[in-house]
Amino acid sequence: MISAGKQRKLKSTAPPLAVLFFFYLFSTVSLFAQSPPEEERDKSSISLFVQPGISFLTFSDRSRFQDAIDTIYADFKAQAITEDESLYVAKQDFQKVNFCFPVSLGVQWQWTQDHFVTLGAGYIYDNESVVLTDRKDKIHNYEYTLQGFPLFLEYRLTIPKNLITISGESLFSVAFRWYWMLPGTEIYSSWGQIKGETPIWGNGFGLSLGYLVTTWKSIHIYSDLGFTSITVDSDDSFSKVVPNGSTKKASWDLGGIQLQFRFSFGVTKMKSNPLDARPTENTAVTKPK
Repeated sequence: MISAGKQRKLKSTAPPLAVLFFFYLFSTVSLFAQSPPEEERDKSSISLFVQPGISFLTFSDRSRFQDAIDTIYADFKAQAITEDESLYVAKQDFQKVNFCFPVSLGVQWQWTQDHFVTLGAGYIYDNESVVLTDRKDKIHNYEYTLQGFPLFLEYRLTIPKNLITISGESLFSVAFRWYWMLPGTEIYSSWGQIKGETPIWGNGFGLSLGYLVTTWKSIHIYSDLGFTSITVDSDDSFSKVVPNGSTKKASWDLGGIQLQFRFSFGVTKMKSNPLDARPTENTAVTKPK
């Protein structure tokens, strides 16, 4: 039997979005504080990396699925014959923000000092589910899932230390990415499935500001905060994945605000630059008078 607190709406069991965001932000700041004083630029020529993150998706079509849940809830209410049966009817709303934890991996090439070209592939998975109960206290589960397999090409440029620096080194960078969505990019729900198209010219772009958090031997850890816009089109309509959905060809966005860490493992090093061998205050030789 549903308690009095559940007569109107079942409480969401998902963790508060703000808590996750500030936890992630706190982790980033903590890593900054623990960075060794002898930080230096990434001198790897070829690197392999893995990149976990958190993404707040700009999926504006979530309201279509919430409308379906509201309609089902209203039908359950209308079917209740007695007041006691009406008390059994309850619903849980979808989250108002779609967020997920995408992961990427790939290879990074520093073709000349402070200029990086990266080829990577990732996985986006966001499952949203709710529970409704009818007049007989029977549980009904409804869900929808956003899934994406992005392939991206990235150009990263280290910002000169005379423009921005914290430790005296060039540790900040800006990155531009172009995305192609691979087969398997789709939306599937309790009502059906629609598949995304994979145009050869791509699906969108991304911009981010990065920081080389710490370096240990050939391992480098970057933190990036940025924005992506990834538009997915489909030959199918939203009516296939949600009741009373639009019959027009579907289009949705898998982009949004992203915060991510890149764990880079250097495979080869760049050739030494003669400028790196310039004498410092501690190593300079004083000529005799």
